[in-house]
Amino acid sequence: MNKIDHDLIKKNQRTGLIVLAIVVGMIGLSFASVPLYRLFCQMTGFGGTPIRVDASQTASKILDRNMTVRFNTDVNQDLPWEFKADVPRVTVKIGQNVIVSFTAKNISNTPEAGTAIFNVTPIGASKYFHKTQCFCFNYQMIGVGDEAHFPVAFYIDPKIADDPELDDLKTVTLSYTFFRADSPALENALEDFYKSSNSGTKAIPIN
Repeated sequence: MNKIDHDLIKKNQRTGLIVLAIVVGMIGLSFASVPLYRLFCQMTGFGGTPIRVDASQTASKILDRNMTVRFNTDVNQDLPWEFKADVPRVTVKIGQNVIVSFTAKNISNTPEAGTAIFNVTPIGASKYFHKTQCFCFNYQMIGVGDEAHFPVAFYIDPKIADDPELDDLKTVTLSYTFFRADSPALENALEDFYKSSNSGTKAIPIN
């Protein structure tokens, strides 16, 4: 075997190992899509996702500027739940810590588990919307005819006042959509949401 053939074999072996590593990595990512998506979005505010902060963290100050936070709730058609915010909206001071709650009820004759996706619109405000407690992306099991209550704690970062693009912003919408846990619909919704975020749209698919 000459040197050229030897080098070609080694190059092909390296290429094969790289391809194998990519395939294995893609398989692993497919199984971890929900937790990885959750971590990425919560750290960056990508796609209108509020940033998750430690519960001990609070705003440095409270501004004399009001902001209305609306709550939008949806349930995928495959999950037999009723889901709503306990109040449709709240008006808060920027920097003020707020706790609100949501209620879900299983209206089927079998126990059902769900997982919620969420986002904030307008998307530009998401990086200033900090949650210190949230039920999103968690596995939630509700028994037959039972209700579950989910608290959410948040504040709007005072740094929003330094963003000239949001000078006139008066209303922010926090949206949640519940899907049947570990379902193709949930995986498809995450994929569609990722694509819609890249294209500049803001809706969470629910069907």
